[in-house]
Amino acid sequence: MAKEQSSSAVELTINGKQRVFDIDDPKLPDWVEDAAFSSDNYPYKKKLDWDEYEEALEALQIELVKVQSWLGETGKRVISVFEGRDAAGKGGAIGATRAFMNPRSARIVALPKPTDTERGQWYFQRYVDHFPTSGEFILFDRSWYNRAGVEPVMGFCTPEQHAHFLEEAPSFERMPVKEGIYLFKFWLNIGREMQIKRFHDRRHSRLKSWKLSPMDIASLDKWDDYTEKRDLMLKETHSGHAPWTVVRANDKRRARLNLIRTILAELPYTGKDKGAIGELDEVIVGAGPGVLKR
Repeated sequence: MAKEQSSSAVELTINGKQRVFDIDDPKLPDWVEDAAFSSDNYPYKKKLDWDEYEEALEALQIELVKVQSWLGETGKRVISVFEGRDAAGKGGAIGATRAFMNPRSARIVALPKPTDTERGQWYFQRYVDHFPTSGEFILFDRSWYNRAGVEPVMGFCTPEQHAHFLEEAPSFERMPVKEGIYLFKFWLNIGREMQIKRFHDRRHSRLKSWKLSPMDIASLDKWDDYTEKRDLMLKETHSGHAPWTVVRANDKRRARLNLIRTILAELPYTGKDKGAIGELDEVIVGAGPGVLKR
């Protein structure tokens, strides 16, 4: 007698093969485990050594403390947008960036779904309300780019609203940049099997299960749609004044280091130590959609 398929099992087509994934099964399938780290042609075979990561991260975090002092002294402002698929590592990257900065002027903005009032406003309005004042460093955990990915994929906006957003976003971003605000836009990119592995890890962790939402599970069979929307977003909203920095993030350690280095390399803060910042890993990080075609 055939084994009955669990109600939580999902049939997926991955690299031309039909796979069944049951997120409630505590055993991660071998086809996920074996392919996760190398998925999406990730260029390394293993994670960066922990001790090497810790040493490099501490040096970068010291530089970020200098950045915050410089912002306070000069009144300069920074916005850093963190985008990526679910489980791409946005929260961890934000945490590593802000870990030793004063939270009074280094604020994380993670907005819930819009209220009825906000839905009736200009789309960008509720995000502008959280833009930095003098001396602030703002980290957006998802941003106005919800309308470029999650909303059109999940049916939360119309095709016309999606197209209008892609047309308007570069002009919108020109305004804070002309105002003198430093704007960074990061897309953290992971492979499909890596996303599945991280979803599974969350489901079976007593500490992280809250991170897995029903929408995450609903997105499992929408990978190709998300990919199409991601590629269109990068193509239409990568600009000279507000470029996208794409970070290949199957290894969270390398991703965090290179993301922070990108910020530090751009900012003209007092006391910059270029030796402590180090060099960007160009197989991990780059500007615009071309990074994903390597």
